[in-house]
Amino acid sequence: MSQRSDTRLISSSLKGVATDISHHLMESLDTSELHYDVEEEVDADFDPKAPVDTRVPFRYIYETKGFKDNDARVLIPNVPIKFRVMDVERFKSSSKVASPNLYTIEITHGPFTWKVKRKHKHFQDLHRELVTYKTLMRIPIPTRSHTIRRKTIKREEARQMPNLPRSSETTEREDRFSSRRKQLEDYLTKLLKMPLYRNYHATLEFLEVSQMSFIHDLGPKGLEGMVMKRSGGHRIPGLNCCGQGKVCYRWSKRWLVVKDSFIMYMKQDSGAVSFVLLVDKEFAIKMGKEAEVKYGVRIDTLTRTLIFKCASYRHALWWGQSIQEFVKKHGKNFLKDHRYGSYAAVQENTLAKWYVDAKGYFEDVADAMEDAKDEIFITDWWLSPEIFLKRPVVEGNRWRLDCLLRRKAQQGVKIFVMLYKEVELALGINSEYSKRTLMRLHSNIKVIRHPDHVSSTVYLWAHHEKLVVIDQSVAFIGGIDFAYGRWDDNEHRLTDIGSVQRTVSSPVISSNELPNIKDSSEDIPADGSSEEEDDQNESCDLPDPRSPGEDTVDLSKMKGIGKSKKFLRLSRYKHLYRPHLHNADSVSSIDSEDAKRGSVRSLVTDVGELIGDTKFWHGKDYCNFILKDWIQLDKPFADFIDRYKTPRMPWHDIGAVVHGRAARDIARHFIQRWNFTKIVKPKYRSLSYPFLLPKSHTTANELKYRVPDSVQTTVQVLRSAADWSTGIKHHEESIHNAYVDVIAKSQHYIFIENQFFISCADNRAVHNKIGDAIAQRILTAYREGKKYRVYVLIPLLPGFEGDISTGGGNAIQAIMYFNYRTMCRGDASIIGQLRPEMGEQWINYITFGGLRTHAELNNKLVTELIYIHSKMLIADDNTVIIGSANINDRSMLGKRDSEMAVIVKDTEMVPSVMGGQEYMAGKYALNLRLQCFKMVLGGLSDPSIDVQDPISDRFFKEVWIATAARNATIYEKVFRCLPSDHVRTYAELREYVAKPGLESEDKARAVEELKKIRGFLVQFPFYFLASENLLPSAATKEGMVPTEVWT
Repeated sequence: MSQRSDTRLISSSLKGVATDISHHLMESLDTSELHYDVEEEVDADFDPKAPVDTRVPFRYIYETKGFKDNDARVLIPNVPIKFRVMDVERFKSSSKVASPNLYTIEITHGPFTWKVKRKHKHFQDLHRELVTYKTLMRIPIPTRSHTIRRKTIKREEARQMPNLPRSSETTEREDRFSSRRKQLEDYLTKLLKMPLYRNYHATLEFLEVSQMSFIHDLGPKGLEGMVMKRSGGHRIPGLNCCGQGKVCYRWSKRWLVVKDSFIMYMKQDSGAVSFVLLVDKEFAIKMGKEAEVKYGVRIDTLTRTLIFKCASYRHALWWGQSIQEFVKKHGKNFLKDHRYGSYAAVQENTLAKWYVDAKGYFEDVADAMEDAKDEIFITDWWLSPEIFLKRPVVEGNRWRLDCLLRRKAQQGVKIFVMLYKEVELALGINSEYSKRTLMRLHSNIKVIRHPDHVSSTVYLWAHHEKLVVIDQSVAFIGGIDFAYGRWDDNEHRLTDIGSVQRTVSSPVISSNELPNIKDSSEDIPADGSSEEEDDQNESCDLPDPRSPGEDTVDLSKMKGIGKSKKFLRLSRYKHLYRPHLHNADSVSSIDSEDAKRGSVRSLVTDVGELIGDTKFWHGKDYCNFILKDWIQLDKPFADFIDRYKTPRMPWHDIGAVVHGRAARDIARHFIQRWNFTKIVKPKYRSLSYPFLLPKSHTTANELKYRVPDSVQTTVQVLRSAADWSTGIKHHEESIHNAYVDVIAKSQHYIFIENQFFISCADNRAVHNKIGDAIAQRILTAYREGKKYRVYVLIPLLPGFEGDISTGGGNAIQAIMYFNYRTMCRGDASIIGQLRPEMGEQWINYITFGGLRTHAELNNKLVTELIYIHSKMLIADDNTVIIGSANINDRSMLGKRDSEMAVIVKDTEMVPSVMGGQEYMAGKYALNLRLQCFKMVLGGLSDPSIDVQDPISDRFFKEVWIATAARNATIYEKVFRCLPSDHVRTYAELREYVAKPGLESEDKARAVEELKKIRGFLVQFPFYFLASENLLPSAATKEGMVPTEVWT
């Protein structure tokens, strides 16, 4: 019976199809023909009073489907579409044209409005397609997709719809045009109320809409449609082809989408974005002969020449003019050449915040990541997946970077990471391990490395940027990588033995909140690490807090807890997990008999008072890279230096965060780099590595998350970028231009912290002009008889492995040579340019310093320099530049290393003092300078140190210079530390290190001397090895590489 009924149903359906065809129903435009009289669907009537969210989520860009897929999400649910025929254009042709009228139709859908041009023929084609579709839906084809589609159609009586005129347009008079407009509007309105056809691909193509049309964060809707695009046109250096030659050209059918700041095209079969072209200052549209093909349109930008062709010259003209008008209207800021030659505009009313050292930076990054909804972008020169963002660690692995990223990926957030692909023979940062570790966490985490050195022919330059962008709305920037050794705070500790003694204040937690705790009888190696611990901590698995009412366990009854003779022992990696400690620092450590050898500290948290020397740096994170470079990075929790004998090297750094449009600009740079890498590296061209899309500036101020304590400023994003790094035709050096301009225009002072100080152009070895700008500004102040101060802080030694007691090695000496050449050695140096006119008066204008600290380790006094990794300039307490760019040619010239920075100009002013006079300073710049000055001078612990006035004689001479000189003298007396002005030759170096310091001869006196130290500031030794040639000899491997490597 079942088979007979199915046969009768199919027979009946086929008769209906035959009837349709025999009566030529598809030749007319009668909407009644579209009623599905067997199983009619419900009319899509929209309640205007019903609440409707017209904001299509941004995550939908990663969930696109084929254009003919019934599940493709295109139109906004429950939102009507309105039509208005704006104009009727009647054109003449030498050939006989059946539809001479071209209708311009304005379409409104929610907040979006756009225009399409259609002839009467297009209406007929659509109608014919829909009738065919209706007919097919009558047939019970035994396929799963067809059956599901038929079942979704609800039974309903057909309602009559008005017929459209069938008379020829050629016989119509002008007075009938208004009537025809109304009929076309009614036809489309009625049609789009019928859900069966509303989401049908032919209808959507007629309306020129796609899955990218109405996504809120992509901004206003522009022109869309199917075109034939030509391959090639990319500006790719090196040995890549990518279809650039004419012999490689191929034509492909693609759906082109125009947005306010970019153009993209999609594949119809999969719905995947297959290219994104960002609008920039060289954006230009060409048509006709200039387009190189008949009926073609050519789009030129800094990164590509895109050519596509249309069906007619009129169609090509419509495309070209529409794209140009739309971009000029909605994306005009991207078409301009902005200040300093930057790709990004100056963004007013931007929330910004600075960070001194990584502690606060990492914590805010962690909180912002935790709030991410759509995307997380990360790019670093070096990334260590296992670092902890909140320290010390009380919440298990919750705030470990890899665990945090996996947690967000599991929540549906898309995470994109770009790493610098190092030359492995020269650098040991093992980016392959970082990529492999992150990629195996979750499919939503994508990692790419660049450049490929052979195909790109790039061996000397690096991606040096450090960026974290959350939802393209909050962007962290500066000099701080997610890497070992970077975390530090204003104490800059030298030791981290890691013994914690914990007193329990009757906490009660559920049993699954407590991870496995090592038995107190277990032996711990002297270096605090073990292979077993290393293996146990590869995992990010976190215990989930139980709901209230579940079984709990009293900690006092747990083994090793609450006993009178022993304190709780926490393994280095088996961290006590306690939820809801958002503001608590975290602690993890090993109880050790050596606890008494460290300085005792106390930290109060929600899990009780933790007393002792807390563990902040685990495994490879405890480092002293001048003594020994990193090894075995695939064993992150195994120590590689003896923390009981060797002090760590503290790390001083600066970071910033910006919101809104400035964050969008930073995200745009990341997107440009990501998409460029997808093109040049074939392994990343698969759909699993999607093209990224920039969010529109029109929604940039709809901030869902704000970093606490941010202030209103004006921000501009700067960069160093070139063809090899971003695929742009002309390099950009806006960071360099900004530095030179800010220095030249500064009125009172500049304060510079930088990892390198290589400048003063001779147009042979060095080309950047920052040092020259400083010298000229000082000479101007001297000639005018005005006060002007320059403060420069750089590392006392370059950050390369080497024993400074024997000279430091060729790499260290090469950087020292160029640093000294910039500061004081040679006629081209800053002081060399000042002396001919000022004599020794330069000392009243400029000072150079470094940072050093000391501690007691294993009953022995130790000292170490604080490594300055900052890339910052502050001018006049109202302007700040923070980024990743060092002061050298590699970072500044644009053609070499890729870099990012922001220049922040204050808009919120506060009263201050400058040169003894009242002065309105910027809130952002002033507070940053005060924090830096207090930290280096000891003002954080001694409020009596006045750092308010940066240019007064009292502060400059009696506080800054006096403190630097006194501290340097004491350190040399106690430790005989290097570098030193007492050492000018290698012979003097050998004599100097052979003589013991006061810490060896009389520890008690040494301790008393060290009590006189204030802060960390020390005078920079101008004469260290001044009589020696520090350039590597040609016979060494360092001497064989080009000079550009060091400058």
